[in-house]
Amino acid sequence: MKTSIKSVLTAALLASTASAASAEGIGIETIGLAVPNLQADFFNQIKLGVEGYAGNLGIEVIVVDAGNDTATQVSQVQDLITQGIDAFIYIPAGAAAAAVPTRLARQAGIPVINVDREPEGAPGDTVIYGENVVSAYQVCDHIIGLAGGEGEMVVIHGQRGTTPEVQRFEGCQMAIDENPGVTLVDQQWSEQWSPDEGFQIAQNMLQANPNVSIIFGQADGLAMGAAQAVAVAGLEDQVIVGGYDGDVAALESLVACDTAFVVTATQSTQAMGVLAVNSAIAVANGASVPARQIPNAVLTTCDDAAAFVENHP
Repeated sequence: MKTSIKSVLTAALLASTASAASAEGIGIETIGLAVPNLQADFFNQIKLGVEGYAGNLGIEVIVVDAGNDTATQVSQVQDLITQGIDAFIYIPAGAAAAAVPTRLARQAGIPVINVDREPEGAPGDTVIYGENVVSAYQVCDHIIGLAGGEGEMVVIHGQRGTTPEVQRFEGCQMAIDENPGVTLVDQQWSEQWSPDEGFQIAQNMLQANPNVSIIFGQADGLAMGAAQAVAVAGLEDQVIVGGYDGDVAALESLVACDTAFVVTATQSTQAMGVLAVNSAIAVANGASVPARQIPNAVLTTCDDAAAFVENHP
């Protein structure tokens, strides 16, 4: 008979509040956490959530950073498995070969908790990611509304084929489709979701399409880079930029409210890390967990960003 997930997580909660944290009785002692790139605030926030909560439970966390390289990540996961980890929290470094680490861990009998990205054809025991479609729709609907429901629009995608890239464009496309006065004149893909890429891609887009008035960057790094390109081009009175994730630097920029970047969707990144640890504990103890766990992302503007800077979820 399956163990009750409630009883498992109650035991974990009691352990987390004990004066001397210990993993004894929780069912796992070591978690392997594989992330694409800790230079990105989004992934770092998830890491902080995992480490902070697991540390309170007395669980060791071994973190590996792939530097956005899939081959490196596969090798790192092989090393984690040989170290005898009891559970594996996995954020794929890209769409290519993303299924390999999941298969390796499951073949070794290790619970797999996927976060942010779902490897096609090789699901883990559960996947945790933000509600990309609805919240991307809200961001694009917001910036289109600020532009008066019309104008030329460009989209700077994340890494092609990854779960957030696909779903965030799906949501944004819904908003575009609702506004016949908006024309999507260009879209380009990034590799690392970074500010440098956002700047370079936006700069090229603005040169090729001088009448652009709306930019959606699928991550805050891309959006903030795009806002910088808008400033360099002297188009801050013309162009409105929206992002996604609720990175700390992006939220601080929204508080200042002095660039073309005006809105994001704030994800509960540290809470996702806690949920990943709890899911790992549950699976290791034989409890059932949902195949997908999807926390909401919250539309965040210059008016309410300060609350998230003060207390990031």
